[in-house]
Amino acid sequence: MSKKLELLAPAGNFLKMQTALAHGADAVYLGIPDFSLRVRINDFNLKSLKEAVAYVHAQKKKIYITINIFAHNNHIKKLPKYLKVLKGIKPDGLIISDPGILSLVKKYCPKIDIHLSTQANCTNYEAVRFWYKQGVKRIILGREVTLSEIKEIHKKCPKMELEYFVHGAMCMSYSGRCFLSKDFIDRSANLGDCVQPCRWEYDVFIKAKGHKEELELVREEHGSYLLNSKDLCLIKSLPELIKAGVTSFKIEGRAKSVYYLANIVGIYKRAMESSEKINFLYKELMSKITHRGYTTGFLLGKKGEQNIKNSHFIPEWEFCGQIVGSKIIRKGDKFLNILRIKVHNTIKAGDKIEIILPNYDIIKLGLRDITDVKTGKKMTEAHGGGGGQEIALEILSNKKIPELSVLRRLVV
Repeated sequence: MSKKLELLAPAGNFLKMQTALAHGADAVYLGIPDFSLRVRINDFNLKSLKEAVAYVHAQKKKIYITINIFAHNNHIKKLPKYLKVLKGIKPDGLIISDPGILSLVKKYCPKIDIHLSTQANCTNYEAVRFWYKQGVKRIILGREVTLSEIKEIHKKCPKMELEYFVHGAMCMSYSGRCFLSKDFIDRSANLGDCVQPCRWEYDVFIKAKGHKEELELVREEHGSYLLNSKDLCLIKSLPELIKAGVTSFKIEGRAKSVYYLANIVGIYKRAMESSEKINFLYKELMSKITHRGYTTGFLLGKKGEQNIKNSHFIPEWEFCGQIVGSKIIRKGDKFLNILRIKVHNTIKAGDKIEIILPNYDIIKLGLRDITDVKTGKKMTEAHGGGGGQEIALEILSNKKIPELSVLRRLVV
């Protein structure tokens, strides 16, 4: 019997969650600020959390709630009330890293599956056995675990579900447990409040003992990004990870845009369904998505790789809108597809456009007319400021274009 594989996507807010699911995610993970490692970008509260669980379950998909901070006493005091709410709304799993939180989850939510966060840096089969005895159903393996180690863990612990990060930002610290943010400006990464000092540009100086003169070390004219890790990209390793025993493939990025999610989820979903297009999909990741350079991380036994030359790569394609409605009408012997689009960045008549549908199906076209939805007037360009202008585009096609598909335009 073949293993049930899961593509797991981040959800920083309700729209991002909807977009990830629309583009092929089998499950999503999210949290609220008090107990999550994304304090400043989470757009969920207790009410919207309940709505999110209902929305995901209506689509026959799964939702996991993050409670993965390293809790202090004040968090522990507030946690039972939150867990009682979660017990009532019934998510499919709770992601934890703290043994104290684990104890409370078992007490207040005994019927909800427990997933061990990558923050707990589980990297060996004895640790997996330990957590299995504590009632953990799934281990989100540390990013430092290699492919050969995953195989051995699965062989020795076949009952444990294994999850592994396959794409997204990498932390410069072991299993993401960083202390730089706390040290620099008193915002703890381990409580979800990281300012990402690893992405900063640094001026580096050396000084000889007994001398006042300082020598500045500069990698490039723009400075040095000494701690800036390349982004993880394991699309080419998916077949090996499946053989090794991984069943859940996790994408990082609760702070990323709906455009990022639509592309990454669609690309990985297509790659998981068929390996024939993996080289093409990798080229798309390289050329059309913002990234810091790609690395396979520690999976293949290599060292972590830093991008010390620049902050990130900016592609020639720019996110410009998301489909919020569509209607196909017949015009003579042709079909006209009228798309209603919420604009996110500038879009102009004459632009070369790509529409990204679920499963990374792409429609390419040259943009002609743009119509303002409110006024019905033709226009030469539209802009995304002030909450996003809505426009209508007409294309000759009878192909259904689902809501939450995204658009990008060539900007060179």
